[in-house]
Amino acid sequence: MAVSRAFAGAKLETLLLSNAAAAASSSSSAQIGISCKPARAGRRAPARRGGCAIRCEVAASDVLVGVNSASSSSLSAIEQLKTSAADRYTKERSSIVVIGLSIHTTPVEMREKLAIPEAEWPRAIGELCGLNHIEEAAVLSTCNRMEIYVVALSQHRGVKEVTEWMSKTSGIPVSELCQHRFLLYNKDATQHIFEVSAGLDSLVLGEGQILAQVKQVVKVGQGVVGFGRNISGLFKHAITVGKRVRTETNIAAGAVSVSSAAVELALMKLPRTSHPTARMLVVGAGKMGKLVIKHLVAKGCTKVVVVNRSEERVAAIREDLKDIEIVYKPLKEMLTCAAEADVVFTSTASDTLLFLKENVMDLPPVGLDVGGLRLFIDISVPRNVGSCVSDLETARVYNVDDLKEVVAANKEDRIRKALEAQTIIAEESKQFEAWRDSLETVPTIKKLRAYAERIRLAELDKCLSKMGDDISKKTKRAVDDLSRGIVNKLLHGPMQHLRCDGSDSRTLSETLENMHALNRMFSLETEISVLEQKIRAKVEQNQK
Repeated sequence: MAVSRAFAGAKLETLLLSNAAAAASSSSSAQIGISCKPARAGRRAPARRGGCAIRCEVAASDVLVGVNSASSSSLSAIEQLKTSAADRYTKERSSIVVIGLSIHTTPVEMREKLAIPEAEWPRAIGELCGLNHIEEAAVLSTCNRMEIYVVALSQHRGVKEVTEWMSKTSGIPVSELCQHRFLLYNKDATQHIFEVSAGLDSLVLGEGQILAQVKQVVKVGQGVVGFGRNISGLFKHAITVGKRVRTETNIAAGAVSVSSAAVELALMKLPRTSHPTARMLVVGAGKMGKLVIKHLVAKGCTKVVVVNRSEERVAAIREDLKDIEIVYKPLKEMLTCAAEADVVFTSTASDTLLFLKENVMDLPPVGLDVGGLRLFIDISVPRNVGSCVSDLETARVYNVDDLKEVVAANKEDRIRKALEAQTIIAEESKQFEAWRDSLETVPTIKKLRAYAERIRLAELDKCLSKMGDDISKKTKRAVDDLSRGIVNKLLHGPMQHLRCDGSDSRTLSETLENMHALNRMFSLETEISVLEQKIRAKVEQNQK
């Protein structure tokens, strides 16, 4: 695993404290205490490197490293930290962290307060990236979850800052948030968003709406400062995983709710050629009735007749579902409507049966193009259709118990497919981690090129000074081009051995070895690290 050159969180604290220490009198001193604690367990254990997950925190008044004006003149606070016992913890890179509250851990009353409208996501990303230890951010806010994804320069401080930000924006005390939140780091965070995108973390296993919501995060994040390379790459890869899981496992197939099972069963019993033209009747416009209509729309139905006591509820459904023609009929016309329907769905709260054998036997038969049988799909409890209707040669009745068998079978099938999906997610997680590891060579490439450029310019200046002041611009340009050509050709080999897309683990391992070798050969380790540059920028930004 590739590592960075600095432990960002402690450095930021040190930079801030060293500024204060320089201004203090010689009799006063600022102390930095560094203590290590086991990482708090989240919903999953954090990814561990080298056996034990460690959290380092800096606290004033704990006696470990003393910084005073006398010693700061000869040794900076940063150098003290590098040479202290804490140096063994300074080989971490930025971490991907998810701070989440979902339907699995948090009541709806709290999720409502935490919810961030889509239009506010760019603002939230900007505020999160303005925090001291947050470099990149994304917000995934739906009715079932509120999850903040960040690239943190320090895990512990990053989580603390984001939690305080969530408390400030929602009005929920930090202590209460901590009771319900879950924290995941690096590989666990990657696996989590992949499972979310694949629908494995949803109430309805494999549902497709969450994939569309993950896509929206990427769409809204495009061009937003703070939706950076790591987070953007993570969410784009999650979309790929979500698509692949659904394609290769077909996990979304099969109804897992009574209303969807009712529609699926009806279409199973009808000849496929009749699906576009079959006449649908829904008796009852309550919650279940509306869901039946919604699932009919999803299956391509373009017209449905709805029988209900009043038109008010039907009008509300018509307002919500624009992609289907909904015709309202009063309850007194129920039998007339049934006579003109091929499939009858019933979902009322009636205590008495609405369809009896004597009612149905007088109805005109349906055409052979729809199978010659009128289907009654009864999802009401108590039942709306008498079982005796099935005694007729022209009709068939299916009730909730028949549907439950379909739902149970489909749920079992989805669980099996979810296990298959985990294999895909594990494979894709390795690919993403390899891609992220490959980014570790970018700072070395930049530092090596900058190192070579400094030498080129210095030697070019020496050469031109020896040639005198009377040389022509053409000659100067030729010498400059010559020096550039020599440097580029010398760097070509090393640069080729530092470039890797992360798709081949063997190549990646070799690339990282090459990176460390070049760092040693050209003393690039002494260059200011990328993380340190980011920390200094944060300090300067906060001091403005």
